[in-house]
Amino acid sequence: MRSLRVLASWGLALFLIFMYLQATVHPLPDPPAGEVKLFDRPGENIVFATMALKTGLAWLEPGGRFVVAVLELLAVIMLLFPAMRKTGAIFSAIILIGAVMAHLSPDILGREVPLSLDPANSDTDGGALFALAIAMLTASLLLFVVHPSRFAR
Repeated sequence: MRSLRVLASWGLALFLIFMYLQATVHPLPDPPAGEVKLFDRPGENIVFATMALKTGLAWLEPGGRFVVAVLELLAVIMLLFPAMRKTGAIFSAIILIGAVMAHLSPDILGREVPLSLDPANSDTDGGALFALAIAMLTASLLLFVVHPSRFAR
């Protein structure tokens, strides 16, 4: 039973690590413009520019984006090491609760995120980013429950 929990823990942790890295540094070639927190030019990140526009808080893009990216990379480090994984799962859940709350408030971000910063383009992601935030939050909470305790035999 313990080996199954360890395997599930690694699977959930690797899923979360991959998703966070995709959003912050995008290790795969040809990242989509406006979707990489650490490497988008100021004002180009679609999510944070939308939040800055809707809330009137200009510091969200790029300042808030960099803070969130650093917190996500800290979560990646904690999730990578089994001794810190439960703490990383809680830290990840806190980050994702903030993301879900931003998506649930139409005055901050909204469930559907625009695909472009061009006001003439009204295309949205259809709630895909919101669904991903829910999936990652679920994975974080499940990881906290599934990861075997250091004291269990």
